Parts: sequence; structure tokens; C-alpha cells
Amino acid sequence: MSLIIQKYGGTSVGSVARIHAVAEQIAKLADEGHRVAVVVSAMGDTTDRLVELAHEVCPEPDPREMDALLATGEMVSTALLAMALRRLGRPARSYNAMQLPIATTAQAGRARIVRVEAESLQNDLRTGIVPIVTGFQGCAANGDLTTIGRGGSDTTAVALAVALVADECQILSDVAGVYTTDPRMVPEAKRLPRISYEEMLELAGQGSRVLHLRCVEFAARYGMKLRVLSSFEAGPGTLICQEDRKVEAPVVSGIAFNRDEASITVGGLPHKPGMAYAMLKPISEAAIDVDMIVVNTPDTDHADFSFTVHRNDYSKAIELTRVAAHAFPGAAVTGNDRVAKLAVVGSGMRSQPGVATTLFETLAKEAINVRLVSTSEIKISVLVAEKDLERAVRALHQAYGLERKPSP
Repeated sequence: MSLIIQKYGGTSVGSVARIHAVAEQIAKLADEGHRVAVVVSAMGDTTDRLVELAHEVCPEPDPREMDALLATGEMVSTALLAMALRRLGRPARSYNAMQLPIATTAQAGRARIVRVEAESLQNDLRTGIVPIVTGFQGCAANGDLTTIGRGGSDTTAVALAVALVADECQILSDVAGVYTTDPRMVPEAKRLPRISYEEMLELAGQGSRVLHLRCVEFAARYGMKLRVLSSFEAGPGTLICQEDRKVEAPVVSGIAFNRDEASITVGGLPHKPGMAYAMLKPISEAAIDVDMIVVNTPDTDHADFSFTVHRNDYSKAIELTRVAAHAFPGAAVTGNDRVAKLAVVGSGMRSQPGVATTLFETLAKEAINVRLVSTSEIKISVLVAEKDLERAVRALHQAYGLERKPSP
């Protein structure tokens, strides 16, 4: 008898009919002899509607009150799912983050999980009760409700799985697993039966929206097996776990992309120690995340410094950069908020030459200009014009032979 933690996303519980369907899936798993604990997101687009409502009331809502408001979405769905399970004759009990509690740091909107008190859940599991826990939220030391960022229900599920020493943590949504790229863009994309933590971390960090990055980091740190499944149709999904050293890793496992990018370049900077620090210090102090960073030295005395930020942060970031650049006479700041990033990811890159050559050759044939490049052992990321993104992803997906094989 295994212990399984399941997390159901907003689309999975987006209506009363879907809540009943999920309850039946959970009851079936329990009837098969498994112990099950469940984490649930808010129904459908509830969180988006709550955000809109808050901004109708106040253009700049207080962060503490915003967390208190957004946390209610998950409370609704957990209670409704517990009711649906009870209707099926399966004992269930809902919990919010304060009832367990799930202890977090105090940063509103981006708190981090510190500790999960799992005693109540363990007691329920021992007596055959299915605990249903709110995702996305926690409780700070001062008693405030906190939220742990969009997509944080994935992280909640992994934290519970680690605390309960579960056999597997299953993330269920409207996708059937992890694909070689987004099948909505490339219909020939194929589902991966298995992928390593390292590859999934790169895919999630480069724009794949199947799993939240912090969720994968948490799972990798504790060796918790993750499985991505569809709650709408049966299937084996994709297992995320330690890399299997007994088999040769695929050269390229998948292609991730992110449209929400913006680039900033400062030209004519003096090529001397401290230049990059001077440019990035105000960005860091404003809590703006920087992604790709490239330094180009056209001559021995000057450097061009480029970096990317999320498109939502572009206006603030370029303003701060212009202020910082005033300290360097002759420096010029330019920016572009119509760029996109794509990344080719695969563990086999470590030992297989030619991956970068294929990438640049393919993009050259498509007349797509590369603006920035960033690499790691198992990843090559490039920045391209947003208008070229879809064409680039389709061409690279074919060039690396990632298409789904037609059925015989």
C-alpha cells in the first residue's frame, strides 16, 4: 500500500462537475488500497478574478490584505472537494494552511515554506480519512496568512509529500505529461515517459509551464519522485526523478520557450572591474530577477553589457539602468520588450558534440537572428525576436528529431 500525494490544478476543479470527477478519481485510488492526501488549487480563474476585484477596490492593494484575499480561493475548492468525497462515502477532511500549519517566511506574495506540521494528516491517513489541503498558501510566524507565488500549489504538494515521506507526488492538470515542447505550438510534440530532475529544472526555468520551478527544486533536493498526469484522461504521464545512469541520456529532451522577456543593453561602458556590479546593483535592490547576462568587449577599453528581465519589469528596469549609466560618460542604454527566449535542453549534451552547431545552422536557414546566447552543461538558450519564436521552435523541434512517430 503506497502513500500518494496528489495535486489538482485550477482547470481540474474548475466546475462542480469537475470537482465530482476529481472526487471519483481520488476515491478510486483509495479503493485500490493506496493512502491518498490531496492538495488543491483555486477553481478555474478564481485567483485572476480576485486580483481584478482587489484592483477595482484599490489601485495598489496592501500586500498583506492581498494575501488574505487570494488565499480564500483554495479554501473554497478544498471544502467543496471534501464534500464531494463524503458524498461518495469516502471520509475526507479539508485543511487550510493555518490549521496544519504550513509555516512560511513573512514576505507577502512570495513567501517560502519553512516547515509543515504533518501530525494531523498522518492521523487522518492512519484512520482512512483523505486530507484535502489548500495549496499556494502558508502561515507566517506573526500569524498572517501568506501566499507562496503563482503556481505555488505544486510546491505545497511536494512539501507535504516530503513531510509525509510519500512514495510519489502526482501533479494533475489539463496536460498528459511533459512534452518535447508545447503541443499547442507543435502538434507533433511527444510525451516524455521519464525526465531527470536536472532537465526538468532547466525546462521549468526556461519557460516550460508544466511545473513550477520551486516545486522541481524542492523535489530534487529531497529525491521526491514527481509524476505529471492529466486529470481529464487516464495515462502514465511523465515521471520526474533521478537520472538513470544505466541508459544513455537523450542528446536533446525538449525545447522550452518564454515570450515574457525584455532585453536591456548598455553600450560604451568602461571595461573594468565593478562595471557589471554597478549596472545590476539597482536592479537587484528593486527585487527584479535578471535572467541572461552577456558582456561583449568590442575593444580593450570598452564593453557592452546586456541582460534580460521579465517583460512586466521592463519599464522599471530600464529606468534604473539609465540612472546607473549616468555614472559612466558616453554610455548609452537601449532596450527591447518584444523579444522571446527559447532553450534546447538535454542531459546528453555533456558528451555529444554538434548540438550548438545544429541550433545555429537551423536558425540561419530560417533567417532568424540570434540576439543573446547563454549556456550550461545541458542547455543552450537564445534570445530572438518575438515574431520569430514559433518558427524557431518548430524548426528546431524537427532538426533534433523530437517529433512523435506516426502510429503504424
